[in-house]
Amino acid sequence: MAHRFHPSLLREYDMRGVFGATLSAADAYALGRSFATVVRDNGGSRIATGHDGRLSSPLLESELVRGLADGGVDVLRIGLGPTPMLYYAEAVLDVDGGIQVTGSHNPPDHNGFKLTLAHQPFFGSDIARLGGIAAAGAWSEGAGAVETVDIMDRYVARLVEGFDGPACRIGWDAGNGVAGPVIEKLIKLLPGEHHTLFTQVDGYFPHHHPDPTIDANLEDLRTLVLQNNLDFGLAFDGDGDRIGVIDGKGRPIWGDQLLGLFAQVVLQQTPGATIVADVKASQALFDRVADLGGQPLMWKSGHSLIKSKMKQTGSPLGGEMTGHIFFADDYYGFDDALYAAVRLIRALALLGGSVTALRDAMPALLTTPELRFPVEEERKFAIIAEIMNRLHHAGADVDRTDGARVTTRDGWWLLRASNTQAELVARVEARDQAGLDRLMKDVESQLEKSCVPLGR
Repeated sequence: MAHRFHPSLLREYDMRGVFGATLSAADAYALGRSFATVVRDNGGSRIATGHDGRLSSPLLESELVRGLADGGVDVLRIGLGPTPMLYYAEAVLDVDGGIQVTGSHNPPDHNGFKLTLAHQPFFGSDIARLGGIAAAGAWSEGAGAVETVDIMDRYVARLVEGFDGPACRIGWDAGNGVAGPVIEKLIKLLPGEHHTLFTQVDGYFPHHHPDPTIDANLEDLRTLVLQNNLDFGLAFDGDGDRIGVIDGKGRPIWGDQLLGLFAQVVLQQTPGATIVADVKASQALFDRVADLGGQPLMWKSGHSLIKSKMKQTGSPLGGEMTGHIFFADDYYGFDDALYAAVRLIRALALLGGSVTALRDAMPALLTTPELRFPVEEERKFAIIAEIMNRLHHAGADVDRTDGARVTTRDGWWLLRASNTQAELVARVEARDQAGLDRLMKDVESQLEKSCVPLGR
């Protein structure tokens, strides 16, 4: 018996596909069998599983569990909940790894799997190995036991452990993702006044898509905050590992800006520490970390890649522009948007003032959000290679950590291939509008030379 995954399913830092097209129940079963083989080869015997609220997730999780059990691995099912709740279960239960069925922030018909093994990220060559095991049908055999474990209340209690923050008036937007039930429990344990939106899990995402990195998705939260004169608002993606923040004036605070606030707190407690941020992050963040006496480290985008680099460097804090924030000071080092929300409230006691005042004090740079350009999956990495070759011959100042990040007198621009979707991702930052316009022309020129539609 053997199984071949669609090539696009095996990504750099997780597995992701379109249900009914590149992803099926058979893939979930084959993943279970293949991962069980890896777990047993690694000396393990028990795995935790969980799933998000997408319509296809219960079926995929059920088949995943069947595959794990048929591979001779015992399974603890924690059920419906955020990805960080699965990470928490993997950290505190007697298990050897974990798998979350989730499509994260992607469209409703997308789904996939995030994996951990032996308390470490499982990505890159590890995921490629699963494809090889499945294709060869080299699966372990057995009859693993399956049991259900309710861990949500324990997880919520951990989120507020040691809470020492002020009472705030906060808006919470779960976007009909699986952060919703946790938020409803969490706000009962926090001081202050709390207003919630869309906490009922609904895989159709009827109100807005749960991706807090897109400003349009923050509009309902912005209205809630402004109409009720709240201190700030918090938004979450579909599986609760990305956070979005708006201040009391309705202005977004992006992930790299938020990381700068957290760095100020963490570096007070751990002077000189390394702070890891992805290649999409603002130059203002790296400069701020250095000014605070920390060691800024730019690294590749992707939750598994950031977590791995943090472990390598002993970093207590890391993050991405897209709202993945990783605390390893008094937490577990994984990306947890709900924990980041609690840490933001706690940070106010140390930083003083309000979220709005902290936003006011941030550098006045002109920065685009993530700009996305659809391309064929098979071409995206080749296009970046073409662009980097042209930049090399032009003598440009290029950082090649992840794609091409080009620095000029105006600021910088980035082009990289997405590891989760058939897209190129760009970001541009400048000190003034004229500089931003020039940098955008540079980006568009490179895309046009590689025949990438600009979507004007």
